[in-house]
Amino acid sequence: MQLERLRDDRDAALALLRRAVELGIDHVDTAQFYGNGFVNEVIREALRPEDGVLVASKVGADPNPGGAIPLRSAQRPEQLRASVEDNLVSLGLDRIPLVNLRRLDTGPGLRPEGDQVVDLDDQLAVMIALRDEGKIGAIGLSAVTLDGLRHALPAGIACVQNSYSLVARDNEDMLRLCVAEGIAWVPFFPLGGAFPGMPKVTEEPAVLDAAKALDVTPAQVGLAWLLHHAPNTHLIPGTASVNHLEANVAAGSLVLDEATLATLDSVPARVQEIPLG
Repeated sequence: MQLERLRDDRDAALALLRRAVELGIDHVDTAQFYGNGFVNEVIREALRPEDGVLVASKVGADPNPGGAIPLRSAQRPEQLRASVEDNLVSLGLDRIPLVNLRRLDTGPGLRPEGDQVVDLDDQLAVMIALRDEGKIGAIGLSAVTLDGLRHALPAGIACVQNSYSLVARDNEDMLRLCVAEGIAWVPFFPLGGAFPGMPKVTEEPAVLDAAKALDVTPAQVGLAWLLHHAPNTHLIPGTASVNHLEANVAAGSLVLDEATLATLDSVPARVQEIPLG
């Protein structure tokens, strides 16, 4: 998502993605509604088949340039199919390895209204059809409730993408279910929210103390905690900076001892006042 900030410096966006490959990144998260196709186009140009990078996209919203929120709901089955087709074209792929269905049940952003209130079964039916047709490789869910995930399990869910961080652990029960079912856990807002009213991991005193003791950044501590917390975690922290990218990747090798983990685990979850938009 952050690559859109480099819209006026395409070369920098391409260099950032190539540096990610050099650092061993093999999973990138995108969507057609990130920058109204710009991010997908840059990924298409930068990544090569021999890089072995799994590209995960998402559907459930469409670009809405110029709107108060730069996207609008696109929850109906025919819209999900159209979004997959748009992603295939902009990514230059015959098959997208993983597509997340972005529900509007929870998390920040839009809420469904009118004909955008769509039954999960109807959405899963078109996602399964797209998988059967070979247009997508696997189905993920994003911003889904625990009951929604349980209901969707028979469809074969590869990953769940929900808002989750050290200071926002509302989804702990869902994380445990994902571990039990062998489903990848891909937290968005892994360092807390970018919206006003959402707590930030990097402002938590225990995180600041750990960062000082380890001579690393608070962000690195927050990312490392997620990796230590659950074995099925795949991180997708966004950035538009090579230095920031390198720092994020370095968090993967940061070791937190038992005392530090215990202190971080005891940090209370904060109340999130999330704007709906």
